[in-house]
Amino acid sequence: MKARKPSVMKTSISRVLRRELLRIRRHPRYLIILTLGIVFMFVFFATMTHEGQPLKLPVAVVDMDGTYLSRRLCHEIDATPGVSVHAVYNNHTEARKAMQRGDIFAFYEIPQGTYNDLLQFRSPHFVLYVNSAYMLAGTLSYKQLATMGMMASGAVQREIYRKKGYKDDQIMGLIQPVEYDTRTIGNPWINYGNYLMTTLIPAVIAFIVLMHTSYLIARERQERTLRRWVRRAGGNTLYALIGKMLPYTCWYALLCLLANLIMFGFMGFPMEGSWLLMVLNSLLLVMASQCAGCFIAGCIPDAPLAMSVSAIYSAVSFSLSGFSFPVDSMPRIFYSAAWIYPIRHYYLNFCNIAIFGNGFGHCWRQFCSLLVFGVLLIAGAFMMQWQLKREDRAALPLPTDSPTGEPLTPETTV
Repeated sequence: MKARKPSVMKTSISRVLRRELLRIRRHPRYLIILTLGIVFMFVFFATMTHEGQPLKLPVAVVDMDGTYLSRRLCHEIDATPGVSVHAVYNNHTEARKAMQRGDIFAFYEIPQGTYNDLLQFRSPHFVLYVNSAYMLAGTLSYKQLATMGMMASGAVQREIYRKKGYKDDQIMGLIQPVEYDTRTIGNPWINYGNYLMTTLIPAVIAFIVLMHTSYLIARERQERTLRRWVRRAGGNTLYALIGKMLPYTCWYALLCLLANLIMFGFMGFPMEGSWLLMVLNSLLLVMASQCAGCFIAGCIPDAPLAMSVSAIYSAVSFSLSGFSFPVDSMPRIFYSAAWIYPIRHYYLNFCNIAIFGNGFGHCWRQFCSLLVFGVLLIAGAFMMQWQLKREDRAALPLPTDSPTGEPLTPETTV
């Protein structure tokens, strides 16, 4: 029996694949630098958020009362793990200047006569100032100080009710008639690293993949090796793109897999769903980003312009993905535009798989949406083929009828 010949597609892709592996071996610095960039981002965020959230944020207290009660409140604020009393001031002006210098993020102002007002059953007025220019630090400081203020108010009420002869169980019913229990789903430790790394690291990888893909195609144009590359694929631009992207697909998918193993395994981030679905989600993110990069580089022959468009497209994806600001609360035009970014579909699948533990039945729509980005790969290959044919037609010589073989001009035809 005769040996079965390999298909044209398999032969073309394998030729381009061998060519790209040889180019990687000759010039490995680009791939090494990008890989080190991803590793640096991962290590940076892992070390920055290893405590879960910022602790011992500097705050201050303006103590105008100077009594036992105010000093006790200062000690209780300093004992909380989230904030630390940086200084105790005697007037509002000093605390305001410290906040303007950036020394503190918030301060409590205890007015004069607070202790006497409590003894006479009058309600003193505490003021809390928060620097909201620093969103995370200001929010955490406000949360800690507001909680301490509520606890201090409850402690004062308890002492008052005790002096009136009430029992402790009666006092708790008067101070807090309704008890509530907070259940934090998906991140019970309120770990800021869990929120930041599981969403930002895949977004950074998608950004690098798209930019690298556009650069690879632009580099072929700059080095004038585009036609040689396409000839290796038998003149088929689709096979040329697939063969060129295949080694990078495997490499970036491996990096995503290692990142997931470290985050959900070693670092202990919650993973309620299937590991297989999460791996598939990461693989489709890499492939969809590559397809978008091929489309941009295929439609724009100018290499610097293609890189600029890729950078703008990737930068906007951080805002429209939904993990920094709810997409549903955005204007309608931005809500519709969010679906043209692969990271948006990845993030929805991440919530379904890792946080809620849903199966394939809740994720198949987003998986199909990521697969639809393959149409961009076909469109990019078509645009490259069209541009090559147009260049061939422009390079054809003009018809000649003169004996010398020179192109006809208006002077020679007269």
